Formats: sequence, C-alpha cells, structure tokens
Amino acid sequence: MTITILSKGKQISRESIQRLDLLLLALETIDLNGAESLYSLSVKLNLKEVIPNKVTIWKLRNNNPMRNSFNNINIKLEEFEALIKLASEMAKFLYPYIRQILQSRDDHIRNPNAWNEFKKRYIELINERFNTNSMKVKRLLDPNCNDEVFNKIILTLALCVADDGFLKLRTNLLNY
Repeated sequence: MTITILSKGKQISRESIQRLDLLLLALETIDLNGAESLYSLSVKLNLKEVIPNKVTIWKLRNNNPMRNSFNNINIKLEEFEALIKLASEMAKFLYPYIRQILQSRDDHIRNPNAWNEFKKRYIELINERFNTNSMKVKRLLDPNCNDEVFNKIILTLALCVADDGFLKLRTNLLNY
C-alpha cells in the first residue's frame, strides 16, 4: 500500500484518495458539466492557490491507483483538503438531485429512473477513466455488488450537506 506522508506524522492512504475520487466522480455523474463545475467552484471558494486550474484537479485525482492515468505523486494535505472542500460544497449544491437519486433507490419499483440513470452514467465514467483490469475496478463494475458501494457513495454525499459536512467528510476520509 502506498501512502502520502503529511506533516506531523499524519498520512493519506491510497484508499482515502480512492474514496474521495469516487465521490468526485459521483458528483460528475450527477452534474454533466462536473469537471467545469468543480473548477468554477474552486474559484468561488478562493482555492486558487491550491487549485490554480482544471489540470491541477485532474492531476490530483490521478493519485487514485484505480485510474488509467495513475500518477504516484505525493498529495499535500492542503490539496487533499481542497478536494474535500470541493466535494462537500458541490454536494450541497447538488443535494436536490442526490435526494432524488436516494428516493428513487428506496422506491425502486415505482420510480427507478433516477437511480438507474445514476448507476448507468457512473459505470460509464468508471469504464472510461479507470483501469478496468484492476480487481477493485472489476468489483465496482460487478452488478452483484456495486449497488451497495454506489449506495454508500450517494449516502456519503448526502451527509456532506450538513453545516459541518466538510469536517465530517475530512475525518471520515483521513481515518480510513
């Protein structure tokens, strides 16, 4: 397992980076213009020092070993936190859609559309951007077990909308 070393002995595990990237990918699934929206939001949140452009977001997310374009570079705590901030703030913005997806999942017999569309697009993005030869990615694509993973991802995004959503997500990811 590769880890990124942080100041004062803290470390960001590759699993934490993977989980954060999966959350960001879910946000991109919901917002069809997700990559542009993430960058626009970073400007709005004054994260320009840490995330000066769209390429930086892409490079930071490529620390996820499941990606086709994986780069094993050390991600700094401030960069990781900036991505967490983007995820939590974008989840707040997209909450009506996240809620609709959750309701569709819970009422799958009468209203399966939002859940099914989310899953379909999410799987398409995983196939497009991730290394499909990886066992972890194969498990994500396996219809027998991906519902549970996708459900956890959407629930995590729903929990980010709380006032302290950033702190909860940060704690959850750094303690993974």
